[in-house]
Amino acid sequence: MPSDPFAPPSRSGPPPASATPVRDYADIPCPGASADYLVVPRSLAQSMPLRWQQVFVDMLADLHDAYRHLNWPIYRVVPSRRELLTDLDEAQLAAAGYVADLDADGELIFRDSAERQVRDAHATRVLAPVEDPIPPAAAGRVDPRPADDRI
Repeated sequence: MPSDPFAPPSRSGPPPASATPVRDYADIPCPGASADYLVVPRSLAQSMPLRWQQVFVDMLADLHDAYRHLNWPIYRVVPSRRELLTDLDEAQLAAAGYVADLDADGELIFRDSAERQVRDAHATRVLAPVEDPIPPAAAGRVDPRPADDRI
């Protein structure tokens, strides 16, 4: 995983043609992508140049039209990061499915949702909720920075 998730992938020529370009891009990994979802913060999408927004809306409309027969749920997005288990507060631990307790010797131990003790808690990273660093849509325009390869 690159240290800067926004850095363009290093390539020595044009990218190869692919029958799965969305999967290929999301597998790099890229910001907002997980195994099952691509999340686009609304404040950032609304802040892009008008032409970009027009093309994006056309693509979203096509996607929604093609899959309108599915029973779409309402999604709740939780900003999260892989954090050390020992760095989490009580609320983050609970949201990630862990608890911290004192053992009989007064030592802090961590348990998962199945009550199993986490053996190497100081080296264990878990997906935990964090404060969202991206402004909400109500905050207004977020100035984009041109990609390094387009300056």
